[in-house]
Amino acid sequence: YPYSLSPQVDAVRVYVNSSSENLQYPVLFVVRQQKGVLSWQVPLIFRGLYQRTYNYQEVSRTLCPSEPTPETGPSDQIIFVDVASMAPFNIAYELLVTRLENFQLETNKAFNFTASPSQPQYFLYRFPQDVDSVIIKVVSDAVYPCSVVSVQDIVCPVYDLDHNVEFDGVYQSMTKQAAITVQRKDFPGEQFFIVFVIKPEDYACGGSVPSSIHGNVNRTWNLQRTKNLQVTIVPSIKKSVYVQAMFFSFLSFLSFYLGSVVVACVHYISTDMQLTVSFGSVSIAGSEIMTTSHPITASTPEGSSYGAIDESSSSGGRQLSSPELKPPASYDTDSSVEEESDFDTMPEIESDKNVIRTKVFLYLSDLSRKDRRIVSKKYKIYFWNIITIAVFYALPVIQLVITYQTVVNVTGNQDICYYNFLCAHPLGVLSAFNNILSNVGHMLLGFLFLLIVLRRNILHRRAMELKDIYTLDYGIPKHFGLFYAMGVALMMEGVLSACYHVCPNYSNFQFDTSFMYMIAGLCMLKLYQTRHPDINASAYSAYASFAVVISLAVLGVVFGKNDMWFWVIFSVIHVLASLALSTQIYYMGRFKIDLGIFRRAAMVLYTDCIQQCSRPMYMDRMVLLIVGNLVNWSFALFGLVYRPRDFASYILGIFICNLLLYLAFYIIMKIRSSEKLLPIPLFCIVATAVVWAAALYFFFQNLSSWEETPAESREKNRPCILLGFFDDHDVWHFLSAAALFFSFLVLLTLDDDLDTVRRDKIPVF
Repeated sequence: YPYSLSPQVDAVRVYVNSSSENLQYPVLFVVRQQKGVLSWQVPLIFRGLYQRTYNYQEVSRTLCPSEPTPETGPSDQIIFVDVASMAPFNIAYELLVTRLENFQLETNKAFNFTASPSQPQYFLYRFPQDVDSVIIKVVSDAVYPCSVVSVQDIVCPVYDLDHNVEFDGVYQSMTKQAAITVQRKDFPGEQFFIVFVIKPEDYACGGSVPSSIHGNVNRTWNLQRTKNLQVTIVPSIKKSVYVQAMFFSFLSFLSFYLGSVVVACVHYISTDMQLTVSFGSVSIAGSEIMTTSHPITASTPEGSSYGAIDESSSSGGRQLSSPELKPPASYDTDSSVEEESDFDTMPEIESDKNVIRTKVFLYLSDLSRKDRRIVSKKYKIYFWNIITIAVFYALPVIQLVITYQTVVNVTGNQDICYYNFLCAHPLGVLSAFNNILSNVGHMLLGFLFLLIVLRRNILHRRAMELKDIYTLDYGIPKHFGLFYAMGVALMMEGVLSACYHVCPNYSNFQFDTSFMYMIAGLCMLKLYQTRHPDINASAYSAYASFAVVISLAVLGVVFGKNDMWFWVIFSVIHVLASLALSTQIYYMGRFKIDLGIFRRAAMVLYTDCIQQCSRPMYMDRMVLLIVGNLVNWSFALFGLVYRPRDFASYILGIFICNLLLYLAFYIIMKIRSSEKLLPIPLFCIVATAVVWAAALYFFFQNLSSWEETPAESREKNRPCILLGFFDDHDVWHFLSAAALFFSFLVLLTLDDDLDTVRRDKIPVF
């Protein structure tokens, strides 16, 4: 069959049809060209699951095109079509050869066509001179049949059947939508083939899995699986957009540094003026302050009628003595190596703990009786432990995601990673650089928060060196270990979220959520530690609890989809843990947690609520714990009934709801106790609420989901919305980083109004 080449790339399509259904003697077609051989048989057989076969008597294939060269120009070439069969009888067939008129696709021009398993299609695309990257967008009105879109180099033969389409190039499965970003540098010839293959079965795209049936029923003939497709090739972003996006990302968060510097300067000027006034007052008042104004000189603290113990009579109290009048030079240093277990900071009042901590009205002075140096070192363990955890956690994570990205680049299988392919901008070996860049906010703001905490720590140390030692009895005890741990956790959330988005999938989901659990847990611990510094959880038990939560999250994703037994066990653990923690909080750590805790709790419940109903001794705590337990039991019941597929987000939702509930209770009780909200914490509270609301809006714009098949996930893909570079999830990264930063500032500054209030006047709630 001779044909003449035109200046454009020509392609020839061969259509064959045979009425024979004899699989023992198929008709063999062999097409010989100048640079290759293509062969197939009719009936054409496709194999599916459980040895199912799908036979087609109509086959249509596009021959690998021959392109004229500048040296030879248009010329005639010969192709040979050989038809053969070993059948001992005659077999009728039909052969039709046609020239394809729209074989070469154009930029920004949609092209519609149809394809089926036995009649695949592929087309040619050439990069224009001024385009370095393009996005191939493919859409279809029908979900099924399942199809595959492949990008292959200009090499013959072209792999355009179900069993070999994955042998070369880049490919992804598709239901209603697919998108592949192609860069000019990956194709030396500056052109490529786009191949469209229809699969014989739909299970790879989330369709039903065929049942296992034996016998001839396993054979299906000429199954109608035609799909209408539309392909559009559009230019991708230019390099200048990458530069603009990076400048935007860094400058946006560096503005927080500028704002912090301005606030620090204003605070320094105002503090300097206050110090000048206060030192003048001290020089005029003289010793009168020591005799009349100091809280230690009062024989009975105000509020003792509510059950407070006379601190001057306690052998572990703070009576004046001449050695104590001198501020220790190394009061807040780390030279001491004592641990709380080695040095009992309140040995003489150990027997009074039950009396002190079970008073009806507790004040901060009752729960800040331990040596501050030892308690401060206890909280610094949080900081050093989280650094250790971060290093040992991050190193294998980075190694693993590098391996994932390498596998994607080598195999070309874009079903491994769940990107938003309509807004996935590659850079170097990374397939979605924008999803990684958007996490820079967590790292920059986490580091800024560490600097702010460090500044506060330094100012506090200087204040301790300048002021009388007894001023330590004013305000909330300053322990910065948990704040440092929160800053590190925020930075690590950015690092691990970036690692997760290198190749987001089912296997590495926990990278993106592990430090979210830790951030929520650390915030709750810090909020509780503020007014319970002596009885807060140790770093070891806290991180061990986080490890249990992360383990449950992994088990939930693996077993939580369809296994009812897992949800029953998890719900029981959730409810029992809520009850045990509530008991511990209600009795201020004096209710021992062991195997007998539930028996003792049941006895107390029977005695106080059934046998003799009485008003709770600690009404505020009881209200908080009742509401908290109702919320947690509702979560447990919801999980048991609906069994949400995204178990990781379900666990995170439990943490966040508990944190918000406790924070709201804390602020309400603070206002109820006639305490003030200064301008900075008030601004941070408003900013936190506004930014979190905006962030959650973008978070719920699901752009992909590794709980579904890759093809189903791509149905949710959307174009970029910010600078033509960032998508909704990137905006969530930006806003969530800012929201977490403001949330941390709320915890850091919330009780600044109490710095001049005596601790025996600060209520505990």
